[in-house]
Order: sequence, then C-alpha cells, then structure tokens
Amino acid sequence: MAMRVAVMGATGYTALELLKLLIRHPHVEIIALTTRQEGRPHVSDVHPELRGLLDLNLETLDVESLAERVDVVFSCLPHAASAKCVKPLVDSGVKVVDFSADYRLHEVGVYEQWYGGTHVDADRVGKVPYGLPELYRKDILGVSLVANPGCYPTSVILPLFPLLRNGIIEATGVIVDSKSGVTGAGRTAKLPFHYPECNESIKAYGVGTHRHTPEIAQFLTQAAGSPADVIFTPHLVPMNRGILSTCYVTPKEGMTARHAIQTLEDAYADEPFIRITPTPPETRAVSNTNFVDLHVAQSGDRLVVLSCLDNVIKGASGAAVQNFNLICGYDETTALL
Repeated sequence: MAMRVAVMGATGYTALELLKLLIRHPHVEIIALTTRQEGRPHVSDVHPELRGLLDLNLETLDVESLAERVDVVFSCLPHAASAKCVKPLVDSGVKVVDFSADYRLHEVGVYEQWYGGTHVDADRVGKVPYGLPELYRKDILGVSLVANPGCYPTSVILPLFPLLRNGIIEATGVIVDSKSGVTGAGRTAKLPFHYPECNESIKAYGVGTHRHTPEIAQFLTQAAGSPADVIFTPHLVPMNRGILSTCYVTPKEGMTARHAIQTLEDAYADEPFIRITPTPPETRAVSNTNFVDLHVAQSGDRLVVLSCLDNVIKGASGAAVQNFNLICGYDETTALL
C-alpha cells in the first residue's frame, strides 16, 4: 500500500529534487503540493522538468485539509513557518520530515538566539531525532517527526563525528572552510545570487554569523563529550550544486591520517551512501547523487579532512527520502540508488 504524501512549500529547488525522487519511489502516492503564494499553478509551470511526470496543481496551504488526506508530509517551509504547520500535523497523527532548522537544535534559547522570535513548538525541541541515518538510525526508525539536517552540517558532522567519538582528533581549534553552489541560497530572487553578481567570482558570507554554526557545534560536542570549538566559514562559488568542506583539525598525540582514514572506514563500512576516497573528492563525482565522499590527508601537525556532497540531494532531499524510508519501514536506499 502506497503512502499518501504531501510537500509543503513545493516551489523551491529542494522541493523539485524531492519530487523527482518521490515520483520514482514505489511506495509513494503524491497527493498534494502546497504553496504560500497566490494562485493554483500546475506543477509543470513551476518545475518544467516534471512535465508529463506529475499531474497536480499547487494549492494554498491548509494544514487541516492535509491532515485529513495524507500519511506523510515533507515540509520545505522556512524556519518558524515550518514549526507552525508541523505541530498540528504531528499532533493529528501525520508523520513529518521537516527541512527547516526548527527542530535541529536541542535548546530553545540557542534556536531563538540564532533564528530570532519565539519557538511555536518549544516542548518538542530537543526531543526530535536528527535526520542523519548514518549516526542516528535507531532514533529515526518509526518516529513521527524527523529534523532533516542542514546541508553544510551534513558535510562537516559526517566526517568529524567518528573522529571525535573515537579520540582521533581534538575538539578544539576546528576550522571548517566550506564552499557551496548557488542553489544553496534557495530559489527566491536575491541580488547577490543573480548570475552577473556571482558568476566568475567567489566570496565568503555569514562570516562568524552563519546559522549552521550552532548545529555543527552541537553535534561535534556530542561526539567529543566536551565543548567543540569550531570556526565555520561558508563560501559561495559559481556553480549550481555541490558542497566541498575542508576541515582543519588537530590530531591527538600519536594519531595520524592513517588512523583517521581507518576510523572512517570502520564507522561507515556498512553505509551505502558514504565513500572513503583515495584522493581528494570533487563535487562532480557526487552531483545528482546521495553519496558523500570523504578523504583525509596529513599536513604538518594537522589533519585535513575533506567532505563532498550534493547540497540539494544528500544535503536536503535525498536525506529526507532516507528518513522517510526509515520512519515508514522501507529499505533505506529505496529511490536513492
């Protein structure tokens, strides 16, 4: 029996990638696509790639109506707006995979400090499993709500978590230099992301203020068992998709790149979407896939840990489908391989 599925906020890039995956999922019937914009455009007018593949008109978001018609909702709404809709859906028995940051952080105060405003579903904060199956699979199985990870945090947490947990590297002095394609900024028109503004250029942004910083620190701290000290700087590069994160870390006494590589190989030996590469990874090797490529090199007394993924698939929609498969009892790789 197929699961009846809705996508809230179906006009963006992550929603497009999600729909492309769900269309080929054998256990999914897409029932509704919602938008907060006026009108009822056909999905093919919003996403021409889906012409002939999905015959639905986008509809105005009505949470009560969705709750009566579907089994699972993917929320591609921005922070705050998402929790406002997710709360009544989960309360009514609908399963939800939430793309926003509303349930990723464990403390309400930290969320409100970085995202502003008052959290509308504060009682659930800190109780929702983080949607990285490679690390939290047992917590995700069968639950009603999953907090889908941020794209940058996925690229940092996956390589560094096992190294911290196994005592290979220090939790202090972690420097993360991340570069992302323009789709990471979303589909809404913004001047810095217009073609003439970002082509033939690269720039840092959110220096010291990017909202993914507390998410990264939270889970690295959890892995280390002591406060993680992280400097995270994202950069915009003139390509459509992909993230390459270069993490500079200090190995503990006696630890080398060889120990780090072996630790990653052991930690992810049975993970279908994690690949430890013999050479530094590149974005084109993971583009349009749910893979994460990892590599470690020695540089003097530091280790350089590299991580590469597609920001709109493994960094968003692919991870969401992984989580959907786990909460609904399907093989985790369904529609992803």
